[in-house]
Amino acid sequence: MLGHVALSTILILPFLIAVVSGLLCKCDICANNTCETDGYCFASSTRNKSGIIHHDYRCLDKHISYPLENPVLCHSAKTLNDTFVIECCKGKDMCNEKLNPRLAVRREHKERPWLMPNGSLGTLEIAMLIACPIGMLCLAFMLGVSFWSQHKKKLLAHPRYPCERGEDAADQPILGPSPPSLTDMIRDNQVTTSGSGSGLPLLVQRSIARQIQLVETIGKGRFGEVWRGRWRGENVAVKIFSSREERSWFREAEIYQTVMLRHDNILGFIAADNKDNGTWTQLWLITDYHANGSLFDFLNRSTIDVHGLIKMALSIATGLAHLHMEIVGTQGKPAIAHRDLKSKNILVRSNGTCAIGDLGLAVRHDIATDTVDIPLNNRVGTKRYMAPEVLEESMNMSHFDAFKRGDVYAFGLILWEMGRRCNVGGLYDEYQLPFYDCVPSDPTIDEMRKVVCLDQIRPAIPNRWHACKELYLVLKIMQECWYPVATARPTALRIKKTIASIKLSDGNQTNPYEDVISQ
Repeated sequence: MLGHVALSTILILPFLIAVVSGLLCKCDICANNTCETDGYCFASSTRNKSGIIHHDYRCLDKHISYPLENPVLCHSAKTLNDTFVIECCKGKDMCNEKLNPRLAVRREHKERPWLMPNGSLGTLEIAMLIACPIGMLCLAFMLGVSFWSQHKKKLLAHPRYPCERGEDAADQPILGPSPPSLTDMIRDNQVTTSGSGSGLPLLVQRSIARQIQLVETIGKGRFGEVWRGRWRGENVAVKIFSSREERSWFREAEIYQTVMLRHDNILGFIAADNKDNGTWTQLWLITDYHANGSLFDFLNRSTIDVHGLIKMALSIATGLAHLHMEIVGTQGKPAIAHRDLKSKNILVRSNGTCAIGDLGLAVRHDIATDTVDIPLNNRVGTKRYMAPEVLEESMNMSHFDAFKRGDVYAFGLILWEMGRRCNVGGLYDEYQLPFYDCVPSDPTIDEMRKVVCLDQIRPAIPNRWHACKELYLVLKIMQECWYPVATARPTALRIKKTIASIKLSDGNQTNPYEDVISQ
């Protein structure tokens, strides 16, 4: 009997160990060159501008593997991508050790068999090159006209089709109930998944991405372009990354898939997809569209009153507090720091509140190992908004709170930008970026270090701010955010509560920003 028990124990023991322990992966930035995860191992290959290829080996945790059985982050257009590819595995420990994602071969010079031996085209070849495209275009045009005329006759003859249809009518059903809106689809997904994840299931994301029509360009940046798109009559924002920015696209999509990230004061994520048109790969990130644009654009063309200033400042602080907050639980959320907070990365909603966007440089705190998940891409934050410790390179990169304090410093500069455009008694200033009078339009790290760290200069405060009680209280908050000693700066949650406690000079005893505070 004891022999049977011992034998059973020996047989079951490996399975118990497998259940208790996680998946071990090769990790090129970890102690002992290994990391442990409950999700996937991955390997990636990157070719930099000099043509040098780097290989990275890391862990992809379960809480960011969405959907769990086939994570969107493990999808990469490998056939045509010559800058960044990724492969995931989970079959056994150290399975990524043998992965070798292959980049597409760059073809600078292709063979041209139609050339004559001396490299020039003959008369016949030139004639064919000219005549063939023209003939094909004419044939395609005639077929198109014929097809359209027949199709139009059928539409007009059908009694259920109206004669005229609106701009987005092609996206709407002819009969039956109206399709769900994006808001409804996202809300339903949050309910059915207990709030886990941000955005929609992978297959739905890809379905929506392929139905979007791009309308107009609304912004450009170092990553690529932002377009206004239309999907079933709804406006969406489409951020299209250039192929060399695939790491930034990958990272931002990864952060947006974080459990319980969705919040009214964080830009709403809808979908991420890569679209291959046969020549190059487009990397799409689809989010909510806000007609007012960024806070930078809004302040350039408009002034705000004291009520508007407090409401905007409180909404930004609320979004930042949610980002920084760790939510413990089965469907918990890790603490996240933005690292590139500025007025151009904050969107103004139609109700006068704001939403924080552009999470491509964000870092997450792993509470289990007390480590910081730093993105693989080589981008750095905006120099003008960098905290003193970042400029001096004295920040402890292994301490997550240091990243949050950098966000708080940048938030203080954003308060100053809004304060300049606050109209009090008809007095306000023209819009300017922080340190506009100290550094050029595109300052270097050394120029910013001299101003912020050596000279310890901070943006100038107009005297009239001291005469307005609300502006003076906001001034005190921004000066606390600017402290050169990072540990002396308040937390985002403390800032949120302080702004929420500001009483307006009209004698209101009830706080008019309860809708923002409750978020």
